[in-house]
Amino acid sequence: MARAVFGRGGQPATGSVVAFDRDRSLVEAARRDPAQFDALYRKYLAQVYAFALYELADHHAAEDATERTFLRALAALPRFREQARTEDGPEASTFRVWLFRIARNVVANERRTRRRRPAASLDLALGAGLAIADGTDLEADAVTRDEAAEALRVLRTLPDDRRRALVLRFVDEMSTAEIAGILGRSEGAVRVLIHRALGSVARELGRDRLGGRDRPDGGRA
Repeated sequence: MARAVFGRGGQPATGSVVAFDRDRSLVEAARRDPAQFDALYRKYLAQVYAFALYELADHHAAEDATERTFLRALAALPRFREQARTEDGPEASTFRVWLFRIARNVVANERRTRRRRPAASLDLALGAGLAIADGTDLEADAVTRDEAAEALRVLRTLPDDRRRALVLRFVDEMSTAEIAGILGRSEGAVRVLIHRALGSVARELGRDRLGGRDRPDGGRA
């Protein structure tokens, strides 16, 4: 549901629409009573953690980054202001967009201060998450994990904003408008980032397969 943003004289501002923030009531409750922030924490915990895990490729670092994100959000909540989205502009700010801006900054700080990648990697976390519940078809499970790990290795080689755009779009299932707000880009630029990132991933995976078990002749490079 959306409402028009009115300019001077009560006339609708051209090309400007602001959507009601779905979290407005939760934000207002948390401002009145910080204990109510728990509802926002529980709602977005998994999404923020997934973003941090894809960015840092380490379970413990992702947990720490997630907690720091929510602590900073709680401390800064009185300063949060819902903002309108102008046509194809990056100015949108709902609570979720604002929260992920904080997460992006926390992750960037963590990446700058880390000297080496710890042993507990995203590949291990991914492998645990893809385990088959009934323990059957282990060969298919291994293939699935190998393919997913291969895709993740390619994902990590992408430039930062392309990688983040893909994770936010397909892991956290955000709209291009939300991603634009988080990355500080226009929606058009976000669509280009996603398009180019998908093309890069597809090309690299294609090269890997032709260079290995999936070559047409069945051989290996």
